[in-house]
Amino acid sequence: MSKVPTTVITGFLGAGKTTLIRHLLQNAKGKRLALVINEFGDVGVDGELVKGCNDEACPEDDIVELANGCICCTVADDFLPTMQKLLDRENPPEHIIIETSGLALPKPLVKAFQWPDIRTRATVDGVVALIDADAVAAGRFATDEAALAAARAADPSLDHDSPLEELFEEQLACADMVVLNKTDLVDAETLAAVRQQVAAETRPGVGIVDANHGAVDIAALLGITAAAEDDLDSRKSHMDGAEEHDHDDFDSFVLSGGEVAEVEALVSKLGEVIAAHDVLRIKGMVAVAGKPSRLVIQAVGPRIQHFFDRAWKPGEDRKTGLVVIGQKGLDQAAIEAGLKAVVG
Repeated sequence: MSKVPTTVITGFLGAGKTTLIRHLLQNAKGKRLALVINEFGDVGVDGELVKGCNDEACPEDDIVELANGCICCTVADDFLPTMQKLLDRENPPEHIIIETSGLALPKPLVKAFQWPDIRTRATVDGVVALIDADAVAAGRFATDEAALAAARAADPSLDHDSPLEELFEEQLACADMVVLNKTDLVDAETLAAVRQQVAAETRPGVGIVDANHGAVDIAALLGITAAAEDDLDSRKSHMDGAEEHDHDDFDSFVLSGGEVAEVEALVSKLGEVIAAHDVLRIKGMVAVAGKPSRLVIQAVGPRIQHFFDRAWKPGEDRKTGLVVIGQKGLDQAAIEAGLKAVVG
């Protein structure tokens, strides 16, 4: 019996994983896909964004959300039973796509494919790391190498790696393909520097492709045939040899509210709060007074995107829910107070 190929899509918060997946679903060309989505936080934003975008290739029944924590920490409890249910179907998917949260380490997930109940039935076709080229160029997700070397020289006993840099390195070290996304936001010289930085963190032979808005040929991402679960030793990790890991370096919470009066006022206030509290990521759905459709908010650092998604369904609760993610010590009370004026 042939194994069902599975593609793991990893990447930092706001790199554009959901946009990439929507592109894959919309260009599946009849291939039967299943999608497993894992989010950090209690509101299923990513799942809502992809549901229904390609009913023929991936109907809503084939979109499974795991919202009980980071997928790399809940493999036995959540991921393995989900995979077994998909594989046990009378008409199983031809390809499975797993979108990890921005805080997930890909290697523990790949290792889960060695479990006896999964190993004979599914294989990791490839790990795709999505990188926000503009964010990396701005230095938000990687430590300055010269400053790091100087700090270590001054006190070799200290570990100056930031948790963001470690995540960046983990995702690239496990990748079989890297997608440099949002390349339209940087010039050619900057893109070349980012590409060089990314190449230094990847294994030999790993491809790097450029993309705008996640538009990558599906043939470049599906069908890599890496069998990554059989190649774990080459995928180095900071957690190699550790019994477990956690995400205590990050805080997240959900801001809930009613309708928002003005989109411009909301976006302006979000920008103020992000700058004041160094928020990494805000994403969610917003109910706007007088508008029949829900507003999607996607903020990465100071960059805020918003668009109307779909109409609210009959009987659906018109409410606002935003996931806020930042490094440990995030001042939830101050952030909520700051947004209270615009989020009812």
